[in-house]
Formats: sequence, C-alpha cells, structure tokens
Amino acid sequence: MTKKEPVAELHQQFSSDGATATPWAEARRRLEKAEVYWLSTVRPDGRPHLTPMVSVWLDGALYFSTGRTERKAQNLAGNSHCIITTGCNALAEGLDLVVEGDAAMVSDKHTIEHVADAFAAKYRPPFNFSARDFAAYGDGGDTLLYEVIPKKAFGYGRGELFSATRWRF
Repeated sequence: MTKKEPVAELHQQFSSDGATATPWAEARRRLEKAEVYWLSTVRPDGRPHLTPMVSVWLDGALYFSTGRTERKAQNLAGNSHCIITTGCNALAEGLDLVVEGDAAMVSDKHTIEHVADAFAAKYRPPFNFSARDFAAYGDGGDTLLYEVIPKKAFGYGRGELFSATRWRF
C-alpha cells in the first residue's frame, strides 16, 4: 500500500516574495539524515520539557528511545502529544523542521528489530541500539521505544529566500 504524500502549503505571510513551498521529499530527506533532534513534551503540571535526542525516520514515522524513569517517558505516560524538531542554527541557510504528533510506545518485535537495525546503521555507540535493549522485546533492557507519526509538520527554509511550509497529513 502506497502512503499518501502530505499536502504542502506555503504560508505567504512568513515567506519571501517568490518563495515556494518546500517539497515533502526534501523535508523527509532531512528527517532521515539529521543526527540531533529535539523532543518537546508536557510535564504533569503543564510546564514544557525540551530535550535533545537521537531519532530515525523510518516508514513514515520518527522513532526515539528513552529510559523508563526519564522525564520524557514520565511526561508521555500522562500526555502523548509531542513535537520533534531538527534543523540548524544558521540564518543564511538551512531548513528547520517541526513535526507534531502523538508518541506511541512500540511493542511489536518485528518493528523493534527494524528500528534497531536503522539505529545501528545511522549511529555509532552509544546510540546504535540492538532489539534486545528495548524493554518490550521480551526480557530486554529498560529502554522504551516510541513512534511518532506526523499529524502535521512545518518547515522553515532560509537562504536567499525565506519560506514557511505547512504539510497536512
């Protein structure tokens, strides 16, 4: 089954004259290649929590892991809504990406193996996990694996032209 590509819309108010919407293929490529991502969750008292992390883009979703007792796991247990961002910190070039969705814990062994292989291919130790590191794999470790399927995403392109793109899934 072929996944439907999201609809891209240029937000003219925050874009340069002559700018065009960034194609989803370009955003997806950058989600695949990024090394550092930022996860925003909500604490039980409503305050935001932001932390850097590693992630992989695979089969239309972002995957990340965390320890069972870490703040982001505790936050997600009470509120699965989250935002994952990646990009750069230069004004003259780059594309910043914001992905909104709900984090769901992964327990399917096949998916865990597939994601662990993707982490191993992308990252060096200590970020290249094996399937047995994940608690849901059986008698695995204390690490939880989460999946975030985008509900909507935003891209902020910089360079000669600035652009603000929204993708609706």
